[in-house]
Amino acid sequence: MKKIIKYSLCSLVLFASSLTSQAGNPDRAGESGAYELLINGWARSSGLFSMNSANIKGLEATSVNTAGLSFVKKTEVNASYTNWFTGSGIHIINAGIAQNIKKKNVIALTVASFNFGNIQRTTTINPEGGSGTFKPSLLNIGVSYARSFSRSIHAGVTVRLLNQRISDASAMGMAVDAGIEYVAGKRDNIHFGVSIRNLGTNMRFVGDGLTFRGVAPQGTYTQSQSLKGEKFSLPAQLNIGAAYDIYIGKTKESAVKPTDEDEDDVTKEIAKPSNRVTICANFTSNSVGKDHIGLGAEYSFKEMFMLRVAYRYEKGMFKATTQDNTGNTSIFNGLSAGLTFETPLKKEKPARIGFDYSFRMTRIYSGVHTASVRFVL
Repeated sequence: MKKIIKYSLCSLVLFASSLTSQAGNPDRAGESGAYELLINGWARSSGLFSMNSANIKGLEATSVNTAGLSFVKKTEVNASYTNWFTGSGIHIINAGIAQNIKKKNVIALTVASFNFGNIQRTTTINPEGGSGTFKPSLLNIGVSYARSFSRSIHAGVTVRLLNQRISDASAMGMAVDAGIEYVAGKRDNIHFGVSIRNLGTNMRFVGDGLTFRGVAPQGTYTQSQSLKGEKFSLPAQLNIGAAYDIYIGKTKESAVKPTDEDEDDVTKEIAKPSNRVTICANFTSNSVGKDHIGLGAEYSFKEMFMLRVAYRYEKGMFKATTQDNTGNTSIFNGLSAGLTFETPLKKEKPARIGFDYSFRMTRIYSGVHTASVRFVL
């Protein structure tokens, strides 16, 4: 039965990849909306520029590959703050909680809120402002479910509710993410992952902001008339990744060694050396923009202290921006880095607290800074 499930899931991954691997279309750049769905507001994974779709674990997986959520053993709580394009005045708050149910199943609730501050209200009569301010808001709420079918196969899905609002107009929509991770090797050190993100409904702005006083079609009196906002699609995305863990040092002779029976026990820890170096690679196909490809590396000491760095490349990023969209169209220069410090709360219990930080370099502004605090209970 396990082999049937394994081969079925692998066939599904290959089928999805064949359908979407050519999705990148730079000619459609700017034709979709809800681009906040492409922003990773978590510090640990953004330090790798989301290049870890094959081996991501924990609550942050909901923004890269939901399958990684299945690695939550009991309870995880995460809160993150992002200073988006330092100097622009944009701030992002991400928060979430994940809970393991009956060992193999994990559910999670995540929230992402964007703060743009107060913006001057302008009109055709007062183009310089002076008519007060308004405060835009973007709010995404996600509900996720992940399951470990065995030590090798993990899958997950996220349903996300989207809300964009200004003072007199708003838009709502729904997006679905799905992903799978495959783990192999004697030390679970070979990783493959595929995720499809942001498949969902079209969105349209409605509200009083799209109404005006105009002359009636028949007669000379005026009446309220409404403009119909144009629909816009979501920025669908496909991620295909691979990762390999390199362990340095020796494992204690008394430590647990992997056996064939461990395939059914998804909670059993396999003993590993203290030093780990993980190399990851990822290809991202964007439905309304250029594709990305990148590499990342992470060093870990006893899973308590970690350093990571990554580079993401897109076609034409070293050229000057051109009107035909063939040159550089990204504000990022491709580099990201991050670190993690994690420590147990009590020696007798597995509960831990972790602090994560990441920095993504940009061509203008002063980069993107993200900091997170995590509680693993």
